Amino acid sequence: MWVQPLQQSAEANVRPSRDTSRKVAVLLIANARKVSARVLRAMRRVLPPGDLFLSRSELDARRIAKAVVERGYHTVFLGGGDGTLMCFVNEILAEVALRRRYVPTEAPRFGVLKLGTGNSVASLVSASSPDNGGIIEDVRRARAGHVPGYRTLDLLMIEGKGAPFAGLGADGQLRNAYNWVKQNLGQGPFSRMMTGAGGYFTSVAFKTLPYYLTHSTEVDCEVVNGGSTAWRMGPDGSQVEAFAPGATMYRGPLMMAAAGTVPFYGFELKMFPFAGKRRGLMDLRIGALPAATIIANLPKLWAGNWFPEGLKDFLVSDATIRFSRPMPFQIAGDAAGYRSEVHFEVAPEPVQLVDFKGSVH
Repeated sequence: MWVQPLQQSAEANVRPSRDTSRKVAVLLIANARKVSARVLRAMRRVLPPGDLFLSRSELDARRIAKAVVERGYHTVFLGGGDGTLMCFVNEILAEVALRRRYVPTEAPRFGVLKLGTGNSVASLVSASSPDNGGIIEDVRRARAGHVPGYRTLDLLMIEGKGAPFAGLGADGQLRNAYNWVKQNLGQGPFSRMMTGAGGYFTSVAFKTLPYYLTHSTEVDCEVVNGGSTAWRMGPDGSQVEAFAPGATMYRGPLMMAAAGTVPFYGFELKMFPFAGKRRGLMDLRIGALPAATIIANLPKLWAGNWFPEGLKDFLVSDATIRFSRPMPFQIAGDAAGYRSEVHFEVAPEPVQLVDFKGSVH
C-alpha cells in the first residue's frame, strides 16, 4: 500500500539514550488549529522528503501507520493533544501487532509535539512549546541523536484502545463543558482566552462546578479490583489498605471515577498524583465531594496536593467501575458518550517516549 508523504503533496521510567539510529518521522493532523502553514514550512526544512505525513481522516491515519511500521522508523513524532496522540499510537501499535504474527517487529519510540489542547503527555516528557520554534528544535535534536532519555509509559486499555487517562462522571462532564465553552465562547476576541487553559479553567469554575451545585452530584457506584492485589494510597504515598483480587474496593455514592498512568489531566492539572510511581499500575481516583468544597480548594486540587476524606486513590492493575445509571465518559480528554460500566486495565506492553528532561520527575 502506498502512502503519499506531506512534502510530495499538500525502576527508573527514564533511561539514557544510547541510540545511533536517527530515522525520524513526523505525523500531523491536517485540520488541527495549531498545525499552521508556518509549522509545515519549518518541518519541511528539517526533515528529508518522505518523512513528514499529514492525516485528514481515520483512514489516512491507518495508512500512515502502515507506512511508518513498514519503513522501520526509529522515532515517530506525533503532533496534537492527548486524543490525537492516542489515535496515532493505537493505529501504529495495531499495525505492529499485525506484523508480529509473521515476523518480529519492534514498535517505534514516540515523540510528542505540543500542538494540542490538554497536552498531558507533552507535559510529562517536557516537550517544548510551539513558540519560538520549540517543536522544530525537538525534532532536530532527535534526528541529531541528542535526546537525553526515553521514558517508559504504561497505557490504560479501555474498550480495546490505549489511553493515558479516562474517567466517568464529573471529569466526563468537564470535557463536555469545555467543548461547550470552546464552541460558544471561544469565538472572536475571546478565542485565545476560551480555547486553551483559560477555557479549561472557565469550564471548571463557571460551568462544571455550578452544574453540580444545582444538580445531584453523587450516583451509587461499585468499584471492584481485578486480578492482582491493589492498594489504597495515603497522602504521603504509603500503602494504607490492601485489596485482594476480586475484592470490592468501594461501594456507595460517587461523583467521579477516573484512572490515569500519567499524573496530569490537561493544563498540568495533577489529577493522578500517584501515576507512574509503580510500573504496571494505574492511579484509580474516586471522589464524592460537595461542589462548594471543590471550588474552595481548586488551586490545591490543581497542584495535586489536596487529599480530603472524600477523595481516594488506589494503585491497581485492573478494575471495573459500575454506576447505577449512565455517566458522562471521556477517554484521553475526548468526550466518549455515556457509560454505566467501564473496565480499566493496564496494557500488557508499555510504550517508549522521547523525554527531553531525561530524568524521573
